Amino acid sequence: MKILITGATGKVGSRFVPRMLAKGYDVSILVRDAAKASALAALGAKVVIGDLFSADTLPPAVEGIDAVIHLAALFRTFTDNEGIIKTNHAGTVALANAAIAAGVKRFIFASTSNVYGSGYRHPAKEDDLVNINDPRAYSSSKIAAEQELLSLGKNKGFDVRVLRLAFVYGDRDPHIEEIIPLLKKMKRHSGSRMHMVHHMDVAQALALLLHTDGLNGEIFNIADDAPITLYELADSVGLAADAFDPAEGPLTDPFEGIIDVSKLRKKTGFRPLVPSYYVARDLDIL
Repeated sequence: MKILITGATGKVGSRFVPRMLAKGYDVSILVRDAAKASALAALGAKVVIGDLFSADTLPPAVEGIDAVIHLAALFRTFTDNEGIIKTNHAGTVALANAAIAAGVKRFIFASTSNVYGSGYRHPAKEDDLVNINDPRAYSSSKIAAEQELLSLGKNKGFDVRVLRLAFVYGDRDPHIEEIIPLLKKMKRHSGSRMHMVHHMDVAQALALLLHTDGLNGEIFNIADDAPITLYELADSVGLAADAFDPAEGPLTDPFEGIIDVSKLRKKTGFRPLVPSYYVARDLDIL
């Protein structure tokens, strides 16, 4: 199977691509700068120069490809809202249209659990309401991309699967250290829980969506079995003292940040290899 992976030099992609190569997949990676992909090329990835902003570079990238795993994104920590929307929405749709024209059989889109709001009164499920007008550009751009991809799937018979990732960590990813200093600015409550997922399980879920038939047009949440409070997470890296407002009131929504993963478990057999942050810490795979 020939696979094109975008976002290969990012946090998720740089950890996912080596795992796919180790399993013997024929992997091409779409990058703007070949020099940044030299380590992945050395492992056997085929480097294809292209840009989601330049639609004419995409048809050659998907020619002869069986499946696309689209990981490229601009994240919520970026302040360039125009760039976030252009990358996460417009770039995704351009890639999907190129894939359709090339006859790509399957398209997997890595989205985010940040599309969910609050007030659901239960762990967020894939069919819960999401707000395409969310003022957070990262969230709204991902929602817009999801909806347009699913529309393409319905109208053009395109096999699209969406995976909404919880907070991704592990494999020496600095994601945790980067987010802790932002918690006070974001006015996050120390008692809020956050659902997380290890890079190892992101790879597992993507592989399951790659190979499991009958999931066309489906959205799936992915997270581990044990959401952690933000206080515990900050404390684990020695930053709890300054991460929260000392005058914070009571927690208003105990389900905010928690997602339901039962659909992925039921339809693909997914079970987390790293069931909790503490397991990752004890195994020294943070």
